[in-house]
Amino acid sequence: MNRIDLEGRVVVITGGARGIGYAVAQRALKSGASVALWDIDQERLSRSAQELSELGKVSGVAVELTQEASVNDAVAQTIAAHGKIDVLVNCAGITGGNGTTWELEPDMWRRVIDVNLIGPYLTCRAVVPEMLKQGYGRIVNIASVAGKEGNPNASHYSASKAGLIGLTKSLGKELATKNILVNAVTPAAAKTEIFDSMSQQHIDYMLAKIPMNRFLLPEEAASLILWLSSEDCAFSTGSVFDLSGGRATY
Repeated sequence: MNRIDLEGRVVVITGGARGIGYAVAQRALKSGASVALWDIDQERLSRSAQELSELGKVSGVAVELTQEASVNDAVAQTIAAHGKIDVLVNCAGITGGNGTTWELEPDMWRRVIDVNLIGPYLTCRAVVPEMLKQGYGRIVNIASVAGKEGNPNASHYSASKAGLIGLTKSLGKELATKNILVNAVTPAAAKTEIFDSMSQQHIDYMLAKIPMNRFLLPEEAASLILWLSSEDCAFSTGSVFDLSGGRATY
């Protein structure tokens, strides 16, 4: 495994207590960064922060990403603990279960949009001013191939990730001359705990669509995410990077 240069950088990872976010935290620490985990699950957050602290400096903040006050407080706590924020990885997300558009309950549809799209908007809104002060930043939004193609029986999730791609493109253009780069990745499914909220039929559907005939590994996602989080990523912004095992070629 090559070492991505994140020496001295402070990386905020939403949803960092598990799954892809946890793998990103591991790789970031091994690359010289300090890490702030933002997660709604206090118990899992404490356990993950303790585990990861063997690799470097880690802080954990319990945050409700859909609430502006909670996000602003998380920024303040992170600045107090680390002094700055160089990188924001918006990894937190939910699937909201599966069903046809007319069968999905409106409350769940709204919750998925709130967590997967409003949450990243609020974190970007709170973190970007800190990056502007220091004249440097990297933001990586974890979208999905579903945001490109639209998965059946997951209209809420697909719509939220399509919106996140749009947010990435707009914010990337707004910050293009500020040395703050904003990009998205569009993974196919990675076999993490998020599978617990999906039907087996939907899991089988996703696997059947991947030409490599396997699911993404979290550590594979971390490799691309952290390259986009580094200074080596210098001329890509507002872009969408594929992580779908050949499913999407655009």
